[in-house]
Amino acid sequence: MQQEQINAGKAIQKRTGKTFYLATRFLPERVRHATHVLYAFFRIADEIVDDADGIPPDEQRAELEALRTQAIGETDPDGPVLEAFNELRWEYDITDEEINTFVAAMRSDIDTDRYETYDDLESYMRGSAAAVGVMMTAIMDPDDRAAALPHAIKLGEAFQMTNFLRDVREDVIERDRIYLPQKTLNAHGVSAAQIERLEYSESFAAAMSAELKRTEALYREGVAGIRYLPEDCQLPVLLASVLYAEHHTVIRSREYDVLSREPTLSTARKLWCLAKTRWHWHWNRDPEAVFRRVSAVPALERDRHGPGHGGRVPTQ
Repeated sequence: MQQEQINAGKAIQKRTGKTFYLATRFLPERVRHATHVLYAFFRIADEIVDDADGIPPDEQRAELEALRTQAIGETDPDGPVLEAFNELRWEYDITDEEINTFVAAMRSDIDTDRYETYDDLESYMRGSAAAVGVMMTAIMDPDDRAAALPHAIKLGEAFQMTNFLRDVREDVIERDRIYLPQKTLNAHGVSAAQIERLEYSESFAAAMSAELKRTEALYREGVAGIRYLPEDCQLPVLLASVLYAEHHTVIRSREYDVLSREPTLSTARKLWCLAKTRWHWHWNRDPEAVFRRVSAVPALERDRHGPGHGGRVPTQ
């Protein structure tokens, strides 16, 4: 890849994905540059539907189709990000099927703004989040890709679920979308109309709590696979996991009120998460043990009796 292509991807990631960008900086250069390009490609597709105010649905579909054909090499790439993505696609054997799955999920955002069940939402995430995990695994190139892949998919879903839970207010105001499963809302006596009115209640808090717990199970599954990644990629992926999950601490501290304002992480809080994760990693190279020690995800009862199976973990 040319430096111009890398810089174009980096600029998009730095502007639109500050949390992930921070963790990306710790990746080895061979993966970091590719990650800038991948993330930029994902954002270009996402913004076609997320920033489509006033653009007719047919035009959005046409833009996504044009992007898809460029991404799989059927038409010439337009711009440095698509040019670099084409190089990555060949170098790391990213399949047309995975790209098509991702673009199909972006296309579904044009017509779908509610999800009846978590299974429905999970089907959407197979393209929007899991495909990202598949492509990221490809560029990290682990020795045992088959072992790493299921965990990478779960971690991608965990990151996206955290985004959904954090962005309830923004999604409903700017896009008239509610990603919280209707079945969960109904079980706690919350209507879509209440969320549209940004009406916080104890029932809404209970629904958020249920989905937060579901998301934290995804984190545990995802982090369990970090050990399959190349050694120089393990800490950056662990850092990203800790940073994303830290939003759960903020959400809980507000008693799950994400409707009044969006929960955000301050720069100081992000740096503290990075510092404590790196310090514990210095003593213990077991990703699961460190994640249990430093992340916002509560440990399961069976994990509370020891620091894990990887080695020494400091007590202070």
